[in-house]
Amino acid sequence: MGYRQLTQAQRYQIFAHRDVGLSQRQIAQQLGIHSSTVSRELRRNSGAKGYEPAQAQRYSDQRRRSAWKWTKRLPSLINAVADRLREEWSPEQISGFMAPLTGIEVSHQWVYSLIWDDKDKGGDLWRHLRQPKRRSKHRAHAKSAGLGKIPKRVGIEHRPPAIEKRLTIGHWEGDTVLYGHKQAGIVTLVERRSGYLLAARLPKVTAELTQRAMVRLLKPRRGAVKTITLDNGSEFADHETVAKAVSASVYFCDPYCSGQRGTNENTNGLIRQYFPKGTDFRKVTNAELRRIVHKLNDRPRKRLGYRTPAQVFLGEYSGALETAGAALIS
Repeated sequence: MGYRQLTQAQRYQIFAHRDVGLSQRQIAQQLGIHSSTVSRELRRNSGAKGYEPAQAQRYSDQRRRSAWKWTKRLPSLINAVADRLREEWSPEQISGFMAPLTGIEVSHQWVYSLIWDDKDKGGDLWRHLRQPKRRSKHRAHAKSAGLGKIPKRVGIEHRPPAIEKRLTIGHWEGDTVLYGHKQAGIVTLVERRSGYLLAARLPKVTAELTQRAMVRLLKPRRGAVKTITLDNGSEFADHETVAKAVSASVYFCDPYCSGQRGTNENTNGLIRQYFPKGTDFRKVTNAELRRIVHKLNDRPRKRLGYRTPAQVFLGEYSGALETAGAALIS
């Protein structure tokens, strides 16, 4: 099995699996990579406080930038662009990102040319475009894609800074785990302090179905819902309905900054242990999903002092656990 550069999503999965006690070999099996890749990642990209995925990504980017060789420019450049396309970056985003990273300007037209040349050779890069079927009008599609699909979006920079400290329950992070190009999926909501998970199936990923599922999950617990921080997917376009239903404030992360939803991202990595990439969520039953949610909520976490997410969330919500306002990291 050859070595490939780890993605940021894989780094979050490594962190999440380590948090629940999996060995390096078990983590490698879950991610479909060699155990030496996990060992190398932890050795090279851990900091003074241990392994942290956002920090590991920065270390990796800095190392790749400093190691850039002019004689390897073209193959390295193509590989770097291809990696980011597979992470669903748009050609415009790649163009804007690559210049400061490599010192080499790459136009978005050049990225599109690379995509279609790859397709002509039987490659799959074109499948990672947001609008893969309409080759001749990619500029118009690019303009229509992105944050403009979310009306009245409020960025995370407006969220109260105190939420970062995780001293009280009530602050949630949300995202979707998808099958294919939003053919189906699940919406996940994770409470920041406790790691308590709520999830619902989406037989089709639309804004209306996502909003209904979120309200159904949160409304019975609305006394413990103060804020929700979401990914920028268009399925969250009806966030105002959710906010009104549970009397909460909704904020959105910066684009492609999944570390701002680290609790949710880590939990989604754990969910993928049971529903690996390629799982058709239309064929997953509600009972199967509930079983996994309960399993994760009843698993002790080191950062909670080996309490479970259910113990912390339900205990503090009911007042039976008098730890609110105290740090839980052991």
